[in-house]
Amino acid sequence: MSTNFPTRMDLDVRVPMRDGVELSSDIYLPDSPGQYPALLNRTPYSNNEDDTVERARFMAGQGYVVVVQDGRGRWDSDGVYYPFRHEADDGSDTQQWIGEQPWSNGKIGTYGSSYGGMVQWQAASRANPHLACMAPRVAPSDFWDHWVYSHGAFQLGFMGTWGMTTNSRTNQNIDFHDWATVFNSLPIAETDEAAGRSVDFWKDWVAHGSYDDYWERLTNRGKYGQVTAPAYNLGGWYDIFVAGTFENFSSLRKHGGSPEARKSKLLCGPWMHPIGTSTKTGDIDFGGHSLVDIGAEELRWFDYWLKGEDNGIADEPPIRLFIMGSNVWRDEHEWPLDRTDWQKWYLHSGGNANTLHGDGSLSPDAPSDEPADTFVYDPAAPVQTLGGNNCCNPEIVPWGPYDQRPVEMRGDVLCYTSEPLEREVEVTGPIKLTLFAESDARDTDWTGKLVDVRPDGYALNLCDGILRARFRDDPANPTLLDPGKVYEYRLDLDVTGNVFKRGHRIRFDVSSCNFPRFDRNLNTGGVPGHELEFRTARQTVHHSSRYPSHVTLPVMPPA
Repeated sequence: MSTNFPTRMDLDVRVPMRDGVELSSDIYLPDSPGQYPALLNRTPYSNNEDDTVERARFMAGQGYVVVVQDGRGRWDSDGVYYPFRHEADDGSDTQQWIGEQPWSNGKIGTYGSSYGGMVQWQAASRANPHLACMAPRVAPSDFWDHWVYSHGAFQLGFMGTWGMTTNSRTNQNIDFHDWATVFNSLPIAETDEAAGRSVDFWKDWVAHGSYDDYWERLTNRGKYGQVTAPAYNLGGWYDIFVAGTFENFSSLRKHGGSPEARKSKLLCGPWMHPIGTSTKTGDIDFGGHSLVDIGAEELRWFDYWLKGEDNGIADEPPIRLFIMGSNVWRDEHEWPLDRTDWQKWYLHSGGNANTLHGDGSLSPDAPSDEPADTFVYDPAAPVQTLGGNNCCNPEIVPWGPYDQRPVEMRGDVLCYTSEPLEREVEVTGPIKLTLFAESDARDTDWTGKLVDVRPDGYALNLCDGILRARFRDDPANPTLLDPGKVYEYRLDLDVTGNVFKRGHRIRFDVSSCNFPRFDRNLNTGGVPGHELEFRTARQTVHHSSRYPSHVTLPVMPPA
C-alpha cells in the first residue's frame, strides 16, 4: 500500500479519563504541519499487534491522525479491566481529548472489530460533538441477548474461551485447558475455577442470569436516538453478532439522532467473526468474488464523512448483501426487505420425526390432527455443537457451515424436511420459529436450526437459535413451567440470506441442546448457574390444527 504522507509515531501517550486513570495510546500522524481528521481504535487486544500497527500507519499515510488505545486495565493502560463497564465514559473522554489536540481538525471517526466495534457504540450514545462517523465491524446490539446470554441460555463456549483469554492484563494462553472437562464442570458459576482461574466478572455474569439493570445500562436498544454519528456496519452471516449488526443498522436508520446517523450503511458477507479474510467459511468455499476489501470500504467511508470527498459512497444503496446459494452480491435499501413474502412453513409428522430418517416433513400446508413428536433430552448426553454462529476458537468449538447429518442422526433431534423444491426459493431476512411444546420439567431449553439439504444429502446449517423456557414471556421476569402444559414458544433464529436451489430441500431441526455453544439446561428449575444435579426431560412437540408449530420464512418473490 502506497502512502501520500510521510508518517511519524508518538507512542504510549497517556490520555487521562474523568476519574484520573490514564490510558496508553499510540498515535500515528502525518509528518507534516497542520490539522487533520482523526481515527480512533480502542482495543483490549493490544495496540501493538502487527496488523493493528500496519493499519494505523497506512491510514496516517492517507492524511489521518490515528489513535490506537489500550482499553482500561489492559496492556499498557492503567486501571482495572472489567468487560464493558467503562467503555462509554472512556470512549467519550478519549474523543474529547483528541478533539482538543493541536493536530486535530475536530472531526473523529472510529473503527475496530468485535469488542473494538462494541466500544464504538457504547461511546456513540454520548454524542460527543467531535464524533463524525463510525465503522463498527461485527458488533452486538445487546449484551444479555447475544453476548453473554442468548435468549436466556448462557453462551458457554464463547464466554469460556474469550472470558478466560481476556481475564487479566494481557491475553492468556488457553490452548492447554482440558476444555471437555471445563465445559462439563458444574456448577457454571465455578467454571472459571475448573479452568484454574478466578474471574470476578464471570461470577457477575452468572449472577445476573435475567435481564436486569446490570444489562440494561449497557444495551444499544433504546439509545439509537442519542446517536448522531452515521455507522458503516460490517458483518458476516455466520458471525456471532450478525443479528446485532442488522439491528444496529436498521435501528439507527430509523431512529438515529441526526440526519447523518440515518444515512448509515450495512455490508454482510458469507463470513464468520473474522470478516472478509478468507473465501472459505467452515466447510464451504464461496469463491474469490465473495471477498471484499473491508479496509478500502472503511477508507471511502472516512474520506466522505471526515474529508468531504465526493466519492459516491453516500449515493450507493445502503445495504450490500452476499446471497449464499446463488453466491452473488446484491444491493438493497431496507431491512427487512419490503418485498418479503412472509411464509409459514409448518411442521408435520406421523409422530416419528426423530433423526433425519424419521417421518418429519415441512411444508406451507397447515397441519390437521397429527400425532405429536417426542424425545428425551438428557443433559448427561447433550447434542453437540457442529458449527454455527460461534466465537472465538474454532479449534475448541467449531464455527460456520458444516454437514449437520452427524447430529441429525440423534434420536433427540427432530428433523422436518420439505420435498425437493421444484424451483429456487430465496430466504433472506430474520427467521422465526413458533413452537407449541410441552415438557415434564420445570424448565428446559428449545433449539431450532434452518438447514439447506442438497440432493446428495449434505445438510448445510444456515442459522439457529435457542430459548430458555423460563424466559418465554419476559427476559426480566422468568417463570417456571407447569409440567405437561403446552406453551407457545417464539424463537428468534437470527438472520440469513440464502437461495435454496431447485432440487434442494428445506429442513428444520428442533431439539433442546446445542452444547457447548450454550450451557446445558439441567431441567430442574433450580437457580441457573448454581445447579449441581440434573434430570432427563421428556419433550413433546405438537403440530396440529390447534397447535400449528411453524417456521416463518422471509421468502423473496421470484425475479
